[in-house]
Amino acid sequence: MANNSIEQLGSNLRDGSTTSLAIVERALEASDRLDPILGTYLCRFDETALETAARADNELQSGLDRGPLHGIPLGIKDIISTDEGPTTAQSLVQDPSWGDQGDGPLIRRLRESGAVVMGKTTTMEYAIGFPDFDKPFPVPKNPWNVDRWTGGSSSGTANGVASGQFAGGLGTDTGGSVRLPSAYCGITGFKQTFGLVPKSGCIPLGLSYDHIGPMANSVWDCAAMLTVMAGYDASDRTSVRRSPRDYVSSLAEARDIGKVGVITNRSLLEASSEPMMAVFDDAVTELGSNGIELVPFEVPHYEALHDGAFMALQAEAFSWHRDQLQERWSDYGRPTRLTIARGALFSAGDLVQVERVREVARKAVLAQMEDLGVEILLSPTTGYAATPFTGADRKATSLAAMHTPAWNSTGFPALSVPMGFDQDGLPCGLQVIGRPFQDHVVLRLGHRYQQLTEWHRQVPAHHADSLPNEQELA
Repeated sequence: MANNSIEQLGSNLRDGSTTSLAIVERALEASDRLDPILGTYLCRFDETALETAARADNELQSGLDRGPLHGIPLGIKDIISTDEGPTTAQSLVQDPSWGDQGDGPLIRRLRESGAVVMGKTTTMEYAIGFPDFDKPFPVPKNPWNVDRWTGGSSSGTANGVASGQFAGGLGTDTGGSVRLPSAYCGITGFKQTFGLVPKSGCIPLGLSYDHIGPMANSVWDCAAMLTVMAGYDASDRTSVRRSPRDYVSSLAEARDIGKVGVITNRSLLEASSEPMMAVFDDAVTELGSNGIELVPFEVPHYEALHDGAFMALQAEAFSWHRDQLQERWSDYGRPTRLTIARGALFSAGDLVQVERVREVARKAVLAQMEDLGVEILLSPTTGYAATPFTGADRKATSLAAMHTPAWNSTGFPALSVPMGFDQDGLPCGLQVIGRPFQDHVVLRLGHRYQQLTEWHRQVPAHHADSLPNEQELA
């Protein structure tokens, strides 16, 4: 994490040891050298970022402080519309005029909080599928090992945060696309309760499963972003009305966290490598030795929740892309078109059954948590660490190795935090899951874990802090 966290940069801004303009200039210098290696950006907004940073400094000097994000550089996944444009979804198919709508409610909220939008970050095409080397777009690479994938689909936001090119950013999560790249790249990513954050101005994948979530260096940073992001907006029919909450203040609440359930489902364990489970066991032990009461927890209908998410999001994606798939099949990347086209194989009856099982399973999980007095659930975020672009273990690339989709099915809040490294020196993620709208409890446990450990402070070789500054180059 070094000095690139939102929390630390904010402290430096307010004690006068730096300026937003200096932070942004340093970030741009880092991107000049790191982006060609890592494939972080599809489009940079250098000029407007510098203008926004200068304005943020003037406001702070005049006594106007917009909060923790004031003057902080953020990256935006390129399926979310911004005033600067474009919004390509990293696809040859996407109509560029779609982005003419400008800022959605979430981007407006971030700007009003003083944040500096640095540019649009790489994604898997339409936020689904796998890297495609045959299309004319950057392939995002992992800053811990550039022969490894970042995970998807919020790839550029993840490697941009991990490499220090910006302090935080937005990803989207329909089956794990915030948490998976966060785990692979060794950062913190949060999928909040479904409906807590509006997703207008975002190209949909599976509207009933989509979330826009914060990605940053720490739980504190994600909490600061969520405080700004959360809240009802009439433009999104799935957003809900909740009382505003300061999620940063909630991190310090004195109330004890209740029992924590350690997920023991056989399908999850069998889809996880021994090194990953060893790291996970160490994380659980760390929490247990510091006063957290741990109990085993078998998630009811886990496999149905996991598989149902993939079925439904493919069907929902197909409904959005059907005409374009017919007209421009070859313009889609092969991984994307094959994934979305599978949605045509599901009938209306299949989807009704998925929704029925989804609700039954959701109620069963909540009932069991209530019966056992469990507030939080734990699992590895993924069964394996970052996979190589070629020659990957089939088990590591299987959908079963993603331990994230079940919580898109339920809509429960789910956080990924760094918990250590595997035998190849690659980051591993700890997934923290809570009850609906208990986002503050999930964040509080994640924050407590980060107070006990230093994993979130580790930085990869490809990092802004490892680059010489201009004086050193001279």
